[in-house]
Amino acid sequence: MEVEQINDFLLEVTKAGQVIKSSVVQGLWSGYGSIQRYELAGSKFRSVIVKHVKPDQGKHPRGWNTDLSHQRKLKSYQVEFHWYESRMNCSEISDARVPGCLGVQKDEQEVLLVLEDLDASGFEGRRSTVNQREWMACVSWLAGFHAQNLNADSAGLWESGTYWHLETRPDELKRLDDPVLKQAASSIDQKLKDTKFQTLVHGDAKLANFCFSDDGNKVAAVDFQYVGGGCGMKDLAYFVGSCFRDEQAEEIEEEVLDHYFTELSKSLGKVKSPVRVDELEEDWRPLYRVAWADFHRFMKGWSPGHWKLSDYSERVTREVIRNLSG
Repeated sequence: MEVEQINDFLLEVTKAGQVIKSSVVQGLWSGYGSIQRYELAGSKFRSVIVKHVKPDQGKHPRGWNTDLSHQRKLKSYQVEFHWYESRMNCSEISDARVPGCLGVQKDEQEVLLVLEDLDASGFEGRRSTVNQREWMACVSWLAGFHAQNLNADSAGLWESGTYWHLETRPDELKRLDDPVLKQAASSIDQKLKDTKFQTLVHGDAKLANFCFSDDGNKVAAVDFQYVGGGCGMKDLAYFVGSCFRDEQAEEIEEEVLDHYFTELSKSLGKVKSPVRVDELEEDWRPLYRVAWADFHRFMKGWSPGHWKLSDYSERVTREVIRNLSG
């Protein structure tokens, strides 16, 4: 899509009189496009965020330049397009704030998403580390998202949410130099799938994908390329792993789980879910460490030596394998 096409589409969906200027917020992973902020005149929106996907295979920073990797990324953007398209003109009040979608457009393999500028809506904060108030806000968001989407249909999304789920990562499994974990991989995956309480998971709920209010009490989340069906513990374990290292992750585990299920109970009440939270917690709480082991399996094959492959992560994984085999 040319600049003129993008500008014309922005004018159409925002009812603006003029596109003043644009600036790059960041590039997309592996050179697949960019995220830009467009400033407008004559619209109720002073600015919008445009995610422009323009695939360019062969620039993976860790060398995973396979056709499977390319096709997975293409599908991820199609999933995100469907996610936002299904939410256009959606005005429900939710415990899980996401940017509003103003317009979507596809042209062959290119995708254009015109989204609410969360900075302009009071979510300017980005964090590389979090205090208690801030991690609790993120965990509350996850609980609200999972409650809102409990038993939701994943049609058009990933059948199994998250970017590391086993079916889509055969190359990393093949590379995994841990025979015991490799043998247990399918059992770990199946254990998560066997929960009778399925929801939609964000799929990439790392700290970098949360935007904070000034006081850190509220967050909104972005990046829905890997949203799909699954156990909510996959999001929670992945989020904790993105914030805390080794001893910290172990020390905070019970506090995180307690806060999550307290917030999940509140959110289920708000959406008038018939699901009993005590039954849900009994099913999901033990799966937190299973979800941790599932991500550990991916990381160990994808990037051996990564800092996330901690002593705690290794111990959790061994414990999970023992329990599954026992």
